[in-house]
Amino acid sequence: MKAVVIGGAGFIGSHLVDRLLSEDHAVDVIDDLSSGSLANLADARTSGGAFKFHHLDAASGDVDSLIGMRRPDVIHVLTPLPRSDESAAAHARAFQVALTALDAARRHGVGKVVVAVPATSIHGHPMSRVLPLKDVEVAQLVPRGVRGVVARAIVDLLVSYRDVHAVEFTALAMATVYGERQRAGAGVVSAFVHAATSSSSPVIDGDGRQTRDLLYVDDAVDALARAGERGGGLLVNVGTGVQTSIADLWERVAAHVPDAADIDVVHRAPRSDDLARFAISPVRARIHLAWSPWTDLDDGLARLTAGA
Repeated sequence: MKAVVIGGAGFIGSHLVDRLLSEDHAVDVIDDLSSGSLANLADARTSGGAFKFHHLDAASGDVDSLIGMRRPDVIHVLTPLPRSDESAAAHARAFQVALTALDAARRHGVGKVVVAVPATSIHGHPMSRVLPLKDVEVAQLVPRGVRGVVARAIVDLLVSYRDVHAVEFTALAMATVYGERQRAGAGVVSAFVHAATSSSSPVIDGDGRQTRDLLYVDDAVDALARAGERGGGLLVNVGTGVQTSIADLWERVAAHVPDAADIDVVHRAPRSDDLARFAISPVRARIHLAWSPWTDLDDGLARLTAGA
């Protein structure tokens, strides 16, 4: 199988590239390195002719030309929706990347487009009694903030291209992914690991009782790889179904790093639109992707902090 991974030099994307290459797929990576790094692709770049890197703007017309030349079986779109950059341009670019990939797939007969979106942005503010949140249809999504609106628009775009142009897709609503290669501060786990290993104070919004569904990167990548051949036309939650409070997460990270338990925690005012509690059910993923999470949080943290 031939795959194109847009955003393949990033945190999740580079792990997906390694997985696909290990399964003897040919992989082309498109990345402008604005947030990704060639260092993330160190192993991939030694794999020989099965891997090619293209330093391109994923929203440019060059992507269409490349996909027309390479004729992949599947396109994975992993260009992240902006977290720290909340400008109109950053949100517009995320949508443009998805649109460019879908239109190239339409023009060149690509069999499948797989897109990952953040689950915390498209499921509103669920009540505790309904957690872990079951999968919902696209029409039932409740965007949270501008990031959620853009994520919902991308999913709507996938549905439209499937209905009108017969471009198959699978959309994965990802829980909070953590693991090796994630930049410090790019997620709550990476921020806490950086604090613990640098003996600096972790920052917690509010009292830390808010919960998240924490998904190890290898598990996330397994779902992405399976989605290349399964789950056609579906939006699928990819998470563990387990809630972990932010305060408990810090204690568990600190337990893996010598002397980190003695570091003082800094609390700041809660964010106005923060989720109180969150977790998503993996039931639909089990049925349609033959996927289940297998990495326990403490096992994942142990891998991430090994040698600290």
